[in-house]
Amino acid sequence: MSAEGVGVGPHSEPWPDDDRLDPKLLAEGDRRNVVDRYRYWRTETIVADLDARRHDFHVAIENWEHDMNIGTVVRNANAFLARAVHIVGNRRWNRRGAMVTERYQHIIHHADTDALLEWTAGRNLALVGIDNLPGSRPIEQAGLPRACVLLFGQEGPGLSAAARDAAAMVLSITQFGSTRSINAGVASGIAMHAWVRQHALGARN
Repeated sequence: MSAEGVGVGPHSEPWPDDDRLDPKLLAEGDRRNVVDRYRYWRTETIVADLDARRHDFHVAIENWEHDMNIGTVVRNANAFLARAVHIVGNRRWNRRGAMVTERYQHIIHHADTDALLEWTAGRNLALVGIDNLPGSRPIEQAGLPRACVLLFGQEGPGLSAAARDAAAMVLSITQFGSTRSINAGVASGIAMHAWVRQHALGARN
């Protein structure tokens, strides 16, 4: 679909008297990938509105080999209203999969797992590893902590040994086909929705 088919065009005059609105967007139209209630809003105003109601979970992903899934993880974090996304390892990441949602999502970088642990320890956040490892518990049967960091490894190797050792629990996503694993982008969406079902929608199973 072309950009002209997304969003709304210029706002008819007279313009609303609302400080949340961006005069440039009112004049030119708003083709951003945002829900309708945020049409014509300034970016910083959208972020402030999201901040007022973000959920109590964070998302972290290891980035030792420039994982291509990080953009999808950021986009999912925006969709499920994570408090922040933490990137562990390399600072640089491919933003294409984020579809510009990084503008509305807090991104925090940690040089290594120890730095992430130091950050979480001061905020009483449980570190929950998500990986299909021997001894992991099915996420569908687990009670996720309300205040937590959902930690994902990279495509291929999964969680690093340091991350596995640091996690308060490691949960797996039950699969039924022939593939050994699903990528971190897909896994992140499933895990975040599991948290939302338990803590925002009041369902366990």
